[in-house]
Amino acid sequence: MNMSVTVLLCLGWLMLQPADGNLDHTTRSQGMYLQGDFSFAGLFPLFYTNGLGGLPALVPCREGSPNKHGFHLLQAMRFAVEEINSKTGVLSLLPGVKLGYQMYDICSVPASILATLDLLDQQYRNISTPGAQNDTAFNSSDAQTSVAVIGPDSSSNSFTPAALLGTSLVPQISYEASSEQLSNKIYYPSFFRTIPSDKNQVAAMIQLLVRFNWTWIALLGSDNDYGLQAMKSLSQEASSYGICIAYQGVIPSATDETVQIMRNMVTDLLTTHVNTIVVFSSKTKLSGFFPFVLERNITDKVWIGTEDWSVATLISGISGINTIGTVIGVAVKPISIPGFEEFEKKIVEASMQRANANVTMSNGNDCLQSMDLYSLARNNYSLEEYDIASAFNVYKAVYALAHALHTTLGCDAKKCNKRTVYPWELFQQLKHVRFSLENTSVYFDANGDPPTGYDIVTWIWRGTDWSLRVVGSFTPDPITLTIDADQIEWCGKEGSRAVPLSICSPPCPTGHKKLLTGQHKCCFDCQACPAATFLNKSDPVICQPCLPEQWAPPSSEQCLNRTVLLLEWDAPLSIALLFFFATCLLMIFGTAIILLLNLNTPVAKSAGGRTCLLMLAALTAATISSLCHFGQPSPLACIFKQSLFMDSFTVCLACITVRALQVVCIFKFASKLPPAYDKWAKKHGPEFTIFLVSAIILIISVLRVALDTPRPSMDLEFYEDRIVLECSNTLSVGSGVELAYVSMVSVLCFTFSYMGKDLPANYNEAKCVTFSLMVYMISWISFFTLYLISRDSFTMAAQVFATLFSVLAFLGGYFVPKIYIIVLRPQMNTTAHFQNCIQMYTMKK
Repeated sequence: MNMSVTVLLCLGWLMLQPADGNLDHTTRSQGMYLQGDFSFAGLFPLFYTNGLGGLPALVPCREGSPNKHGFHLLQAMRFAVEEINSKTGVLSLLPGVKLGYQMYDICSVPASILATLDLLDQQYRNISTPGAQNDTAFNSSDAQTSVAVIGPDSSSNSFTPAALLGTSLVPQISYEASSEQLSNKIYYPSFFRTIPSDKNQVAAMIQLLVRFNWTWIALLGSDNDYGLQAMKSLSQEASSYGICIAYQGVIPSATDETVQIMRNMVTDLLTTHVNTIVVFSSKTKLSGFFPFVLERNITDKVWIGTEDWSVATLISGISGINTIGTVIGVAVKPISIPGFEEFEKKIVEASMQRANANVTMSNGNDCLQSMDLYSLARNNYSLEEYDIASAFNVYKAVYALAHALHTTLGCDAKKCNKRTVYPWELFQQLKHVRFSLENTSVYFDANGDPPTGYDIVTWIWRGTDWSLRVVGSFTPDPITLTIDADQIEWCGKEGSRAVPLSICSPPCPTGHKKLLTGQHKCCFDCQACPAATFLNKSDPVICQPCLPEQWAPPSSEQCLNRTVLLLEWDAPLSIALLFFFATCLLMIFGTAIILLLNLNTPVAKSAGGRTCLLMLAALTAATISSLCHFGQPSPLACIFKQSLFMDSFTVCLACITVRALQVVCIFKFASKLPPAYDKWAKKHGPEFTIFLVSAIILIISVLRVALDTPRPSMDLEFYEDRIVLECSNTLSVGSGVELAYVSMVSVLCFTFSYMGKDLPANYNEAKCVTFSLMVYMISWISFFTLYLISRDSFTMAAQVFATLFSVLAFLGGYFVPKIYIIVLRPQMNTTAHFQNCIQMYTMKK
């Protein structure tokens, strides 16, 4: 008979049973069961039938190969039920109540679905049977109705049962189905599990990749819900952690048609040059893929395994698997069950004797699979860590249901309230159970998941002898990974401590941005960030500009505050200049006092008389202007710093120019232009000329300040790492006009002074004035040259020095010789001496 037809006939048989019919247990083919007051159903895979048929065909389980792992899980449920039943007194969880069980072999998806339909049929019959609501109905020997389900083993086998059982709110606890989709309470409202969700497994793998900086990986998943959903979840999370998936592949079932597909997958893995491969696969499908990996002699990869295959002997037992490289996996924490090994030994002994009073075997039915437990037990399967971990999950599931039943029946230390219990009542209590079992806290979160973590394990090989080594742990709340990398033997080499690299491009040096070279952000070239920019680690592909007040050298990861340049009042250089400033003022005041006391002497008169006092006042103002250069610029200082010096110095130059013009005219041009000179002299021409020259520079300065007011400013362009505090418009058009006018007056001063080079010594100022002008021009030319190449504190000090030195040059060149005669050569400060000099000059002419 065609297997698909068989499935349809089985479904029809289940749906068309009369509501009031009482079938005996053998014809209903409930498989292996233990009669009790309340029964739990167990769905366990006792045989492998993968590849023997396609959906929806039903392949008899006994045609497949025995599954030792499923055998251990079934025994764990039996052990838990019998342990609860055997406890009495204060240790009794359900005093006066006996638990039973129904076991189903779910060797395939159709078998799992049919077992679920049988359980739902029992629920329907229990509600429809007259007298089912009586308090004694729970202990009826004619009806074995399960109030909860434990299993199935895998996510693929769990989706349909979870959806069907959820419609009646029959509580279901899986021990190995880890798909994150099953946490959806809308589609699977009554589904619980004692194994962590794949959400936690994905988080653990992400943390492993981050811990070892593996950012260039391949991702493989088996062609079922377990692999495909986990691949999707990991690929969505990876990018948030800077992990690039170079290749994704789906591992199909091993058949003649898929051989070339899997060979191509291995070729693609080698082409992408990844060193780390994450494999989300069931062990059965992966066992058909690894032979093709071994066929290509791949020996230097790191394989990240899931809890389903990383600890499975089905994978580690593949011939030559010890050469594939380093295997690191997540594994459910194994917790041994006290007395469980002895329990299984007794089963083996009983199997030899074919005697067990509590066990009844069915006569066999293709729809609901029966099993020969004795023939499986006689194989005396070894109990490995993988089996222990899953067996404890089954053990926890039984106890969780027992605790929920304890609460539902209102049990105390002596008795329970015997009444009918419906699955939905048990479901409500199961959501709130919380107890400790073997030092492990057992409870479920809002999604029906246990908030438990994983062990991080690695494969250890000694020749062909395989063992597991726990190297760390992972907890999901909060997410924490602890791992001892020194315990991992990389690439299968004992004692190796070098962590393999799995990156597309090496990390960029400090301060270098990434230039992506493809679609993956892990593949890039590096380019140094230019000066005045920095690389923010949160955005490594853009060099961000620094703030105007900051700077950064090339290849920088942060900006630095610029050094502020100004002439501090308390700087050593400033103190020296202030002493110089004070000296100049003292010299000016001393000169003024001496001239004022000797104002009517020939020397004072020849120097200009009262005009000398105006010159000294102008030099005093020029000296005071130097104070505007110290400290932070202020608006008032910016206005007076340049204008005060230019205006006052122009007044001084105008006085010297007019005095030189007067002397030249008297000695050289008075006879040629007597009326003009006399008229100019008598009509206060000298005073008017000085006033006019001074007024013009004042007007220029006022217009410059009014039209383009100097203000405190920061020069951020001259230096990339420093800020120059100065006044704006230092080199403006107005400043140029002002400087040009002063220069013109200086040239006139020099011209008229030089024209009197052959005059009597008492009137000859050519040498002194020329010297003063030369010192003045050299000082300012030197400053402007320095200003064009530097704006630091020394340049600011140079401007103060040029100002004071210019004042000192005119004070020394023009006034010091007069003071020398007045103070030290009084005999030369007489009218007779001056007349004698004039006569000698006239005689020479």
